[in-house]
Amino acid sequence: MKTLSLILLGLLLGTVTRAELAAPLPRLVDLGAKKCIPCKQMVPVLAALTTEYAGRLEVVFIDVWENRAAGSQYGIRLIPTQVFYDAAGRELFRHEGYWSKEAILAKFKELGVELGASQQPAAGAPKA
Repeated sequence: MKTLSLILLGLLLGTVTRAELAAPLPRLVDLGAKKCIPCKQMVPVLAALTTEYAGRLEVVFIDVWENRAAGSQYGIRLIPTQVFYDAAGRELFRHEGYWSKEAILAKFKELGVELGASQQPAAGAPKA
């Protein structure tokens, strides 16, 4: 629901276009649990990616302790696990354990998925 709210806000502010909404997006699926320590460390990373790359990257969190079938469906061995998909829905890569925002962005770039620059100003940069 939070992602939908950010997309709607992006539409209102003009940072997300209707064409971008219709286009399939690359996706990062994070499978974890709300009570797992490394999974809790992923929360600000996922939130930043959701906000900064709205309209260019879909970020999904699945709690495998609440939705045990998802763990089997995705073949999860440990949590957190991040699964990278291209815009066509093909799985490109998996990572197990905590991963920083910078590492996730670098991996997408290495995989040939260009997300563009963050929509957030750099630390210390003047705001427009």
